[in-house]
Amino acid sequence: MTPTTLNELYFDAMARYGNRPAALRVKRDGAWQSLTHQTVSQRVHHLHCGLRELGLTAGDRMAILSENRPEWAIADFACLTARLADVPIYPTLPPNQIGYILRDSGALGAFVSNRIQLAKLLECRAEAPALRHIVFFDEGELPEGVIGLRELEARGAAAVAKYPDWQAEAGRVVPDDLATLIYTSGTTGDPKGVMLTHGNITSNVVASMQVLPVSNTDECLSFLPLSHIFERMVGHYTMVCGGTIINYATSMDDLTTEMIEIRPTIMAAVPRLYEKIYGKTIERAMSGGVLKRGIFEWAKATGEKRLEYVLTHRTVPVGLALGYRIADVLVFSKLRARIGGRLRYFVSGGAPLNPDICRFFIAAGLPILEGYGLTETSPVICVNTFALLKPGTVGRPIPGVEIKIAADGEILTRGPHIMRGYYNKPEATAEAIDPEGWFHTGDIGVIDADGCLRITDRKKDIIVTAGGKNIAPQPIEALLKTNKFFLNAVMLGDKRKFPIMLLVPNPAVVKHWLGLKGLPAQSGTALSQRPEVQEKLEREARRSLRDLAHFEMPKKFLVLPHDFSIERGELTPKMSVRRKVVEEHYRDQIEGLFLEE
Repeated sequence: MTPTTLNELYFDAMARYGNRPAALRVKRDGAWQSLTHQTVSQRVHHLHCGLRELGLTAGDRMAILSENRPEWAIADFACLTARLADVPIYPTLPPNQIGYILRDSGALGAFVSNRIQLAKLLECRAEAPALRHIVFFDEGELPEGVIGLRELEARGAAAVAKYPDWQAEAGRVVPDDLATLIYTSGTTGDPKGVMLTHGNITSNVVASMQVLPVSNTDECLSFLPLSHIFERMVGHYTMVCGGTIINYATSMDDLTTEMIEIRPTIMAAVPRLYEKIYGKTIERAMSGGVLKRGIFEWAKATGEKRLEYVLTHRTVPVGLALGYRIADVLVFSKLRARIGGRLRYFVSGGAPLNPDICRFFIAAGLPILEGYGLTETSPVICVNTFALLKPGTVGRPIPGVEIKIAADGEILTRGPHIMRGYYNKPEATAEAIDPEGWFHTGDIGVIDADGCLRITDRKKDIIVTAGGKNIAPQPIEALLKTNKFFLNAVMLGDKRKFPIMLLVPNPAVVKHWLGLKGLPAQSGTALSQRPEVQEKLEREARRSLRDLAHFEMPKKFLVLPHDFSIERGELTPKMSVRRKVVEEHYRDQIEGLFLEE
């Protein structure tokens, strides 16, 4: 039976995959520990009863402030089966933003992962008058008013006889019931609570599984925040539904090591990861001597030539096929080994992926299936598939989802994946969803002859120069990210005479270049302010952007001392750049560039 609610999905998966060696894995004390489906099911049952013992009832809201870990999944399913709506909160958020979400959502309780998150929650507790319960994941002594997760599970285990109808209670959920309230990180303004129903998310899981191969022989490595709908739908619900073992990465710093340890077959990631892997691969090849550079560049060109045949389903010429096998042995197999050697495919979302990077990965035997969606769309709207893989597009709509392009180029979508609305914001909801049910994404795009969607930019990010020229910055920024000298780039210039580009250099590459020139290496501000470095980076940027139209070419460049960060508010938790924050942080230098003209 096809599930129509997340509770149906959960109970079906627990019943079908009970004999699997693991449902979830986590690394603790240096060793990977497995939780079986039976263990997960029992803990969810006990926590469900524990939540009911706290007096929480259907429709109440419970926050989850935690990094990715098994307790996140257990808390989520306990909330869902108790007919609560959970409110995930990014663990990177500061206390004032956590307080805003708790207050706005009216959460009666919160799950908290560790001492750092608990301290933040206690600091902002006064801002959330409805908050009555705090449940702490880690072990140890707790302050008054905080209960340990294990204690609450024990309380629930002792009370199971009081709730013999717990599965029937969970089964009373209908597709239109609220499952979760997710606050958009947003690049401007206060976050809005997106109301997603059981039917919204479940329909997205079911439709995605019709086009993405997921099975109980797969393993995934979960590292994107579960607070974001992309990881939650793809890396959590879809994997549970398919019986895939979910391994929780310890941290971004440990990701490279843990990819080799776990050897995942599926991973969901944002473009930032692929850009970093690509950049390190280029850097490794370019610093290895003339022979190594030559072999890499030949292998890359051979892979791209073969890819043209593969993507168009044509027979690869014998000579090219032989050359590719050699390139695979010399270059591509080593890249695959650094990702564990078993990966079947990546799923990319959250931001546009540079087509050249996408093509490189596919040519290397690491297919990236790029998709597109938003929190408000549960999230998947479109995705590339093995049946039709077109780098530079985000693929066709998944089953049951409609898309169309408005007169001004905005992408509209309609279907069972569209949110119920923004919590307590009827005007914002009416602005986003028109009377015919079309959700206005705020993105600009076109649909090609194969029915694939190509995103050209964010509607709000379009730069309109003082001369009336429209410039889409994201594709231009993406061109720079394939250049080994750059980690990041942001284009600005709305309502100005000309566009400018903020450049984030790759320190390792710049220092290597300085060494080849016999010049002393420096870091941070000292590195970015060196005239020879600025001149080199400007030359590299202009070379990467040489095919742009004259009006699109940045007239001035500003080299920044360090990359953007979540901590400074320059990035959202899903690594999207907050342009206005960046512009404010470097306002004086930016104004100086425009005044020089």
